[in-house]
Amino acid sequence: MTQQTRIVVIGGAAVIAASHLKAIASLPGARLVGLSDLSAERVAPRAAAAGVPAFGDHRAMLDELRPDLAVICTPHPSHAALALDCFAAGAHVLVEKPIAVSVGEADAMIAAAAAAGRTLAVSFQQRFRPEVELARALVAGGELGALVRVLCVEPWFRSAAYYRSAGWRGTWAGEGGGVLMNQAPHTLDLLCHLAGRPARVWGITRTLQHAIETEDTAHALLEFAGGAPGYLFVTTAEAGAQYLEVIGDRAALRLSEGRLTVTRFQPAQRTFLRESPENFAPPETSVEELRPEPAGPVGHQAVYEDLLGALAEGRPPRCDGASARDSLELANALTLSSHLGQAVDLPIDRAAYDALLAELRAGSAAGSARG
Repeated sequence: MTQQTRIVVIGGAAVIAASHLKAIASLPGARLVGLSDLSAERVAPRAAAAGVPAFGDHRAMLDELRPDLAVICTPHPSHAALALDCFAAGAHVLVEKPIAVSVGEADAMIAAAAAAGRTLAVSFQQRFRPEVELARALVAGGELGALVRVLCVEPWFRSAAYYRSAGWRGTWAGEGGGVLMNQAPHTLDLLCHLAGRPARVWGITRTLQHAIETEDTAHALLEFAGGAPGYLFVTTAEAGAQYLEVIGDRAALRLSEGRLTVTRFQPAQRTFLRESPENFAPPETSVEELRPEPAGPVGHQAVYEDLLGALAEGRPPRCDGASARDSLELANALTLSSHLGQAVDLPIDRAAYDALLAELRAGSAAGSARG
């Protein structure tokens, strides 16, 4: 019989942990062996339902159970410290998005995984959407040609009740950011996954509607290597359609939920621009509206199947720590640019961002004390 991967979940009482537990239970190659949470009372019913022990201290769980894989479902400011504890205990790590709050923390997690000879994976399950997989294949196959432009508009509407539901939401101490740290990591990940990490960011963050410390809206001008421009808008204060456009010289992609629109240019835009005798006419286009069906599991189950396969085959998982760091660095760059009031080049100055985050957290603590 094939040996099962023994898995523990840290933050087992979290809302998102339910999705992980469902995925683990669906996989014959995985076995849940323990749950931990700072609230032992809240995690106990889930542990009892799964037939595994519950712990109030993750270190005690790691020491006692010595799992193969530790899954981290806690609020993101704790991700880095917990991951380092797991690597020290000899476990591989799957961490919920975002990988961490600061890119410096992500650097430390990636280095610790390498030093321990363990795998670091991040739960970016949207990479496994069939339309995203198809878009990625087109990009990787060179069908778009040189990058021309990127446009990303993604409202993630949240009500005031959402922010009141937990004291850590929308705070610098509890989240290390607002929409950029909680809702938009998936957005930023897909942008980097398909277009690459930008080289320069001019960012603006604002708190427009919600009574929170952190931003509920962020937008930015982007510049990619080679000079291609981009624009990004994310918010929790608007309801609307989400879409990502990646325009290349030979073809353009428009990605929305369940749909991929592919527009091909004949001849390529830059060739036509240089060689056409026409003053105004653009190149001819052909358009495909695609709604690809899943070829296998999606969501968290797809993340786990890929990760278990990667561990068995000795390859990196599709959502490894290094690729997941790109979207966090973009978020940090946008925040840093907004507070500095100037453009920020990537890779960003880690010390400058850490200093800004410490300042914002200190201001948050002072405000709480006065209140």
